Amino acid sequence: MVRRFLIQGRVQGVGFRWFVHREAAALSLRGWVKNAEGGNVEVVAAGSHEDLSALRSALHRGSRGSRVDRVVEQELADEEAKGLDSFEIEGAW
Repeated sequence: MVRRFLIQGRVQGVGFRWFVHREAAALSLRGWVKNAEGGNVEVVAAGSHEDLSALRSALHRGSRGSRVDRVVEQELADEEAKGLDSFEIEGAW
């Protein structure tokens, strides 16, 4: 399964991408997280239904210092998982 999440709220400048990276890596998900326009964070993750559900719960909970107002979820075609490697933070450097 492949999912795209757009997290809205106070999620930039508060360690949110690092939080997502840690959670996703612990679940052995493949994909990436990056800052998006408008102060949002975007996540694309591939893995089992159970692991994606666990990530969804973590995204709603958020990192310390963040405030998650809304999580928009979209199912992507399985082909979107091609080329996804171990979970990474895009644009972190």
